[in-house]
Amino acid sequence: MRRSPRAEAERWLEQAEADLGWTRRLRDEGAHHLACFLAQQVAEKALKAVHYADGAEIVLGHSVARLCSEAGARHPELAAGCARWAVLDTYYVATRYPNGLPDSIPARVYTAEEAARAVALAEEVVAAVRAVLEPRPPATD
Repeated sequence: MRRSPRAEAERWLEQAEADLGWTRRLRDEGAHHLACFLAQQVAEKALKAVHYADGAEIVLGHSVARLCSEAGARHPELAAGCARWAVLDTYYVATRYPNGLPDSIPARVYTAEEAARAVALAEEVVAAVRAVLEPRPPATD
């Protein structure tokens, strides 16, 4: 059974929103490297929701920058955040694997400040995508 584009988009955005709650919890509990990684995942899933809403049948790739650039071409309201949100891509590998960092491990490198920034960026992406998927009705005079 194939879902409608809107239904598939909602599934992806709902998962992004659920993951965002865990991202905040990881940040608050001091798992900064995991909060940074999950923030990237939240943004990726939210942006994939836009692609599904626009009718894509499958959306491949993990780059927030690319997903945002492509979605921003169709939704200019997203384009303004793409450059800022692209930093989340730096958390995709280095936050998970010791060999992604020279002479250290993710659990020692990522800080509370960095986790807070990553979560804030993920929150921005989710809010922007929610606004795209739920446009306001036109104003009446």
